[in-house]
Amino acid sequence: MDAAAHGVTTHEASERLQNRGLQLKPLCAEDASRLARDRHPLSPFRQTRLEEDAQRNWDLFYKRNNTHFFKDRHWTRKEFADLRACEQATGQRLVVLEAGCGVGNCLFPLLEEERDVFVYACDFSPRAISFVKENPLYDEGRCFAFRCDLTSEALTTNIPMATIHVATLIFVLSSVHPEKMLNVLHNIFQVLHPDGKLLFRDYGMYDHAMMRFKPGRKLSENFYVRQDGTRAFFFSRELVAQLFNDAGFLEVSNEYVFGKTVNPKEGLEADRVFVQGTYQRPASGVVAQLKASQ
Repeated sequence: MDAAAHGVTTHEASERLQNRGLQLKPLCAEDASRLARDRHPLSPFRQTRLEEDAQRNWDLFYKRNNTHFFKDRHWTRKEFADLRACEQATGQRLVVLEAGCGVGNCLFPLLEEERDVFVYACDFSPRAISFVKENPLYDEGRCFAFRCDLTSEALTTNIPMATIHVATLIFVLSSVHPEKMLNVLHNIFQVLHPDGKLLFRDYGMYDHAMMRFKPGRKLSENFYVRQDGTRAFFFSRELVAQLFNDAGFLEVSNEYVFGKTVNPKEGLEADRVFVQGTYQRPASGVVAQLKASQ
């Protein structure tokens, strides 16, 4: 498995975040020309098969890689100051949702670092959820993991409505077909507490993973398929802002994060581009005012 194809930081690589900004860096002429030439998406038949096989492809990914592919995300609390702020402000046990939890690379560091927290964790892949539940740190008194297709299955089946203080959506929305992304955000909105926050990070346009795709991998604008059948979308700040606005969220922050992934073992030094933001479910009164104005 080529880690760079998944645009991730593995145990062999380290991520060096350098700076943040509101504008993308311009492409060199060679890269711009190469993207412009890649105009022919896969056939509708093949794209339909990829959508039908999405869960199977992620399950096979976890079967091949077990729990060893991704690094634990100890950076989450450092990067998302809002998570720490919510911990301090609630005055009660913090209730968190990790949407798209994988094998628990964000879940378990959070449980280790914070005692007074309860975490709901869901993933599209049944195999990933099995790995979560097999982890020695999994404690049903502090967390609950369940399989869920965020595009079509209501989170409220497993989570009481409007009870989540903080939700995370980290490198998840990019794997969803663009036509279903709003479904995911609407779904999370329903379980967020009024004033609850959603912490978002995902691949940005011109990220190293995007620039490595060869012709024949394009599905639509900024949407590609990897060799293992999993898919990746690459976002602009503007599209992220529009999606969250359409789902009813208020924007707190929205920026690009630029950095490098360095893997001395493989001689890899790759430019990374992510979009990171914090979005908030409006307080009940604000929701009513917004609906009245529509």
